[in-house]
Amino acid sequence: MADPIQAITLPPAENAQQEGEWLQAALHAWLDTEFIPEQVNREIAHRAAQVYVRQRLEGENDLGSLVIAIVTEMQGFDFSKSFYSEFAVANAVSDLLLQSLGIDNRCCGQS
Repeated sequence: MADPIQAITLPPAENAQQEGEWLQAALHAWLDTEFIPEQVNREIAHRAAQVYVRQRLEGENDLGSLVIAIVTEMQGFDFSKSFYSEFAVANAVSDLLLQSLGIDNRCCGQS
């Protein structure tokens, strides 16, 4: 039987606002790079960073819970002018946070 995947816990937020600014810039760059640069990408990154900062200020350190919060709250965002969805955004946030922690998020022989 395979071992369960361990939860990933972020270090407690020392400066949630600064983390949010980094996340907003990193996510915006990712969104613009993954498809094409669009104004809506800035709005998506801003909204996702707001959710992230609020969750961190409330003491949330569990990556899985942060992803669920972003998916849930981004469901109210109008993605009609975007190639993305709340799920793609939350997954990108997760990947960016894992990269920032130095955790390899690749699987299945990806390089």
